[in-house]
Amino acid sequence: MKKLKLKFNTRTYYAIGAIAIAIAFLFAALLPGFSGKIRPLLTSSDGSSDKAPVGRHPLTGFPIYEQMELPQVFGVMIDNHVDAWPQAGIDRAFLVVEAPVEAGISRFLAFYSDDQDVDKIGPVRSARPYFLDWNNELDGLYVHVGGSDSVLDQISSGGTFDLNQYWFDSYFWRALNRYAPHNVYTSTKLLKRYVGFKEQAGVALKRLYDIWKFKDADLSGDAELKNISVTFDAPSYVTQWIFDLETHRYLRSQSGSVHLVEDKTQISSDNIVVIVTDVEILDSVGRRSIRTTGEGKVFLFRDGKQFEGIWKKESESNRLKFYDSNGNEFELNAGVTWIEVIADESDLEVD
Repeated sequence: MKKLKLKFNTRTYYAIGAIAIAIAFLFAALLPGFSGKIRPLLTSSDGSSDKAPVGRHPLTGFPIYEQMELPQVFGVMIDNHVDAWPQAGIDRAFLVVEAPVEAGISRFLAFYSDDQDVDKIGPVRSARPYFLDWNNELDGLYVHVGGSDSVLDQISSGGTFDLNQYWFDSYFWRALNRYAPHNVYTSTKLLKRYVGFKEQAGVALKRLYDIWKFKDADLSGDAELKNISVTFDAPSYVTQWIFDLETHRYLRSQSGSVHLVEDKTQISSDNIVVIVTDVEILDSVGRRSIRTTGEGKVFLFRDGKQFEGIWKKESESNRLKFYDSNGNEFELNAGVTWIEVIADESDLEVD
C-alpha cells in the first residue's frame, strides 16, 4: 500500500482558532451546570465542592461523588461518507471506534451513555459484523439502519441488544436537507425510550461489562508533541490528530481540514489508541473481514506522548484492553477515547 503523507499549509490558522474555542469552553466548564461539548458530562456529581470523590465513572473515568450502577451504553453506527459531512453528535461520544468499510471509507461506532443528553446523532448507517464485537463487549444497544443478510442473521442469532431503523423507525427521523441514505438521525432521548420499552418487555440485556483503568491527565507540560496520521485506502479519509498544548487534548482533522460537527465544534479526544489487526477484503464490493479477538500491536497516544504495547480481546464478549511490554494494563486519561483500526503499521505515521 502506498503511504500517504498529508501536510497542512493552513495548520497554524486552524490551530489558533481551535485553541481559542477550546480555552473558552475550558473556562466555561468551571461554571456550575456547564454541559458544553469539550467533554461529555458523564458524572453523577451534584457540583458540590465539599465532597470527596467515591470513585471514577465506569465509562469515562471522571470522578464521581455518588456510587452508581453500570450505565446503559448505546453503540451507534455513524456515516463517514463525504456526503454525510458534517456529522452530528459524534463529538459527544465518550468512545469512538473508527474502522474501514467498503471502498476504503471509514465508519464510526460511537458510544454514548444513558446519563448523557445528546439531541442529534448521525447520520446513522448500516451494520457491519466486526462492529458487533466492539459493541457487545459493553452490553450496548447496537443502533443501525439495516445491514447485509449475514450480519442481520448474526445479530438475531447472537443475542445482540439491537435497534434496527428498518423495524423501529419511530426512534429515528430523516433530515429533509440531506439525501438518503445519509439523512437518518436519532438522539439519546429516543434511545433511552427504546431501552425502557425493552425493559418493560423483559428483554433488555443485563449490564455486566468490564471497565478500563483511568487516571487524570498529566498537565506537567513535558509533553512531546505528536502529530498522528492514520491512512485509510481512500485519500479523502486520511485522518490526523494533533496534540494541543493548551487543552492537553488531541484535535482531529480529516481530508486536510479541521473535522467539525454540525454546530462547528471540532472533534477532540483525550486518548488515541491505534490497533493493528488482520483486515481481509472479501469481495469485489470491498466488504471487509476484521479480526477483533486475540491480540496484536497497539499504539497509545496520551498526554502528548507515545506508548507501544499489545491489545487483547479474549472473546467477542470480553472487553478490548491494552497492555505494556510487561503485561501491565495501560491507564487511559479520563475523558474521551478514539480507537483507530488499521491493517498495517505503515498506515500510521507519527511526526
